[in-house]
Amino acid sequence: MASVTATLEVAAVELGRRLGWYRALDGAPATAGQLAERTGTDERYAREWLEQQAVAGILTVDDPAAGPAQRCYGLPPGYRAVLVDELDLLYTIPLAWAAMAFVRNVPRLAEVYREGSGPGWAEMGPDAREAQAAANRPFFAGPLGSEVLPALPDVDAALRAGGRVADVGCGLGWSSIGMATAYPAARVDGFDVDAPSIERARTAAAGAGVADRVTFTVVDAGGLGDRAGGYDLVTALECVHDLPDPVGVLSAARRLAAPGGTVLVADEKVAETFTAPGGDVDRLMYGYSLTCCLPDGLSSRPSAGTGTVMRPDTLAGYARDAGFAGVDVLPVEHDFFRFYRLRPG
Repeated sequence: MASVTATLEVAAVELGRRLGWYRALDGAPATAGQLAERTGTDERYAREWLEQQAVAGILTVDDPAAGPAQRCYGLPPGYRAVLVDELDLLYTIPLAWAAMAFVRNVPRLAEVYREGSGPGWAEMGPDAREAQAAANRPFFAGPLGSEVLPALPDVDAALRAGGRVADVGCGLGWSSIGMATAYPAARVDGFDVDAPSIERARTAAAGAGVADRVTFTVVDAGGLGDRAGGYDLVTALECVHDLPDPVGVLSAARRLAAPGGTVLVADEKVAETFTAPGGDVDRLMYGYSLTCCLPDGLSSRPSAGTGTVMRPDTLAGYARDAGFAGVDVLPVEHDFFRFYRLRPG
């Protein structure tokens, strides 16, 4: 019952994001009528949502004993980071967005679970790709360039001096843009197989003022090894577990890196070994794996069928098969990501 209640409350959060209700309440408490007027929505629906949000403990209400039309609701200041500020590291409303996008596919998932295929990103639709990108954007815009890359002194020095980055599986481009912003002399080439994502990435780069140093290309990452190498840094950020051919892509990344260059992988910080019951991160990642990542990986054949729960030993095996000597885990703390530097063979 607790899980069902939580699921329905997540749906209410997604409605609040989609209808702009949280933004409209940011610093401006409102009655149902005022919220409806501000956002061009129906007052009766607005009232029901406001009441539900207050009952769930998300919104405050000035006088619960007042009549339904007179009650004034507010967004607590501390919740702004979680529900409104797109660049705050606490901004987690995209997780509700993603959950609704993935769960929507359950009837289709029941079909592919029987036959062994899967819907890829294109079939999952724009909500899936945009929600994932929005969830990762605060990290890409902040700690990636301010904490993770500086933890690699040789990489940090190379990028400050105008080095080159190949960002494999760049999605909507926030990782490429974040690195280019953190290192104003660096040049970044983003690669992804999903054409709509690349279109959005190009628009975002122009909006961020880095289009002169950031390029985006639609390409199957497995074929990148045929391109000229010479990159000081090759990144694969939260994408290896999605790949049907992780060994092929890591092999291509190895060839893209210049002598002395670095291949950096970021992936989910799941437990190092399977345990049952598992921790909160593993529970979350298995949920994503069932509804998104494993089906996406199996949408192409042949496929490694990794799934979201890629433990360190699994990545180390892929890296060795791709010609690397091994992997080192960076001493960078993060709630959801583990960072690996792949050692040259």
